[in-house]
Amino acid sequence: MYGPPIDLSFKDLNNVTDALAEIPRRPLRPLKIDMNNKYLSQSMRLNNNNITNLVGLEFILNHFLAQPSSLGWLDLSCNKITSIEHVLCELKELRVLYLHGNDIWSLTEISKLGELNYLHTITLHGNGIENVKGYRNYVISMLPHLKRMDFSAVTRQEKVLASIWPTNIKRT
Repeated sequence: MYGPPIDLSFKDLNNVTDALAEIPRRPLRPLKIDMNNKYLSQSMRLNNNNITNLVGLEFILNHFLAQPSSLGWLDLSCNKITSIEHVLCELKELRVLYLHGNDIWSLTEISKLGELNYLHTITLHGNGIENVKGYRNYVISMLPHLKRMDFSAVTRQEKVLASIWPTNIKRT
């Protein structure tokens, strides 16, 4: 079931549902399909578009993927996304999420992803939240399963500091 990503990057999409009119890019390895003409992949690229929200994402995943509930890798980087929408939290198998280069300005948005128990890699740099003091500690405290953040490893020391981080927020 592991195949190359469904690549809908650089398609000038203004919203997720615009992907319905697109054909995914052809990867080096051929995309395999099932008998319903859905792709046997667990990853999708929607990066480098003009997407502002994720309305219709579940529909797009169902349209393209044979097993949308098995999505493990999603690239939404370099869009115009402003918030973490509930649809992302429904992707229970998600392990890797790229959100860098968007328009997320509120750190509290990140806490919504806390219910994704398998999420081990996230990118958020290039968003407004990157400039908030304590940004990295906050994200690590909200997402305790992280192994990598913004393309660098999460250290054991950072995990220890993050475990006391919510206490520090309450005091200040």
